[in-house]
Amino acid sequence: MTRQTPSVVRTRFAPSPTGFLHLGGARTALFSWAYARHHRGVFVLRIEDTDVERSSQQAVDAIIDSMAWLGMQPDEGPFYQMQRMDRYRAVLAGMLQAGTAYHCYCSPEEVEAMREAARARGDKPRYDGTWRPEPGKVLPPIPEGRKPVIRFKNPQGGATAWNDLIKGPISFDNTELDDLIIARPDGTPTYNFCVVVDDMDMRITHVLRGDDHVNNTPRQINILRALGATLPEYGHVPMILGPDGQKLSKRHGAVNVMEYDKQGYLPEAMVNYLARLGWSHGDDELFTREQLVQWFDADHLSKSASQWDPKKLNWVNAHYIRQMPETELAERVAPRIAARGGNPQAVDLPAALALLKDRAETLEQLADGAMLFCAPYQSASAELAEQHLTPAAREVLAAFAAQAQNTEWTKEGIAALIKTVLAERGLKMPQLAIPLRVAVTGRAQTPAVDAVLALLGKQAVLARLEAI
Repeated sequence: MTRQTPSVVRTRFAPSPTGFLHLGGARTALFSWAYARHHRGVFVLRIEDTDVERSSQQAVDAIIDSMAWLGMQPDEGPFYQMQRMDRYRAVLAGMLQAGTAYHCYCSPEEVEAMREAARARGDKPRYDGTWRPEPGKVLPPIPEGRKPVIRFKNPQGGATAWNDLIKGPISFDNTELDDLIIARPDGTPTYNFCVVVDDMDMRITHVLRGDDHVNNTPRQINILRALGATLPEYGHVPMILGPDGQKLSKRHGAVNVMEYDKQGYLPEAMVNYLARLGWSHGDDELFTREQLVQWFDADHLSKSASQWDPKKLNWVNAHYIRQMPETELAERVAPRIAARGGNPQAVDLPAALALLKDRAETLEQLADGAMLFCAPYQSASAELAEQHLTPAAREVLAAFAAQAQNTEWTKEGIAALIKTVLAERGLKMPQLAIPLRVAVTGRAQTPAVDAVLALLGKQAVLARLEAI
């Protein structure tokens, strides 16, 4: 179905800083960011920090760092709800004056008793409207010393419906929605109320969020209507499941997004992979950030849950590693080599990564591989030396070293030298290549031996051969 979009699309990502940004939150942010970018709109970051006990600056910083790593800089914000308390209180006062909200003096115990009575009758447990003002109704006397909550006067008839951008038409009977508490006894506003005021003030036109918010939406719509605000369009994205079909959790890798940076994943690959968890463009599995922005629309967001697949992420990441120019790859890998105690300047790093990158799935694997060239030389273990550096092998290596003195030290020159030595002695490749590897690198397995020797340099190779 073709949708009419307003002249300026405004989306928002509104995380709660009670923990790090996880994969589900990152995907929600990505969809909101991509939708705004596709429509040349505005992407707003809002920090919902009203849970003072659980919110932390560390979590705020982690959210902002994660979004920056993924390349999702907001056009406006971050805005902090705790800095908007005066605005919320002003709106609450206006609603009390307009009669769309009211004070309720019921204690939590009294409300729970109402709910138990409703359950006993077979009804939905809910607040019974004791303090809801109605024409001709006499309210109970105000209990001495008790501070009231503020409740929203929810419509009692009809239904609240919207055409969800992802799920299609959704409707809630208003009788299912009791009068929501929008401010606590100490005057602090509640989540659903703050969200409504923020979306109204920030002129949000499209809300893309997890489908765990579906039940909040009719309440928020009704408050928006009571305030005379323009309703945004809502789209609720199904959850991400782990490989076992269960809700994604830490054991599946649902950790701080920045942990994936530490593990050597490229932000370009994470954006590509996250986008495909619940959105598609034909059969395209691999696409650039620019293509995502060009193609992204709500019509191709999935109605069903997506499944996290670490192997697929590795495949996507390996693709981006192979596609990246070696000079740029070297800039990203060099700090990881240094963190391992290696020297990134010890070798032509772009050339070394060109040799290694086809076998690597992460930057961490690349850094591990590059230590062959960047770490101090360690001779082969006694076990490896005994197995591969036999008297016959040493004789062949001596012949190789002697002819290497006058060889052009390039991959091609070394390959020609290896062929010559093999031909002269009637040997097969492993009979020279494996002893060469063990003697020069201390390892029995490396990438192509001619390329490895070329990168190590003639002087280092001959010195190591002489030392065996």
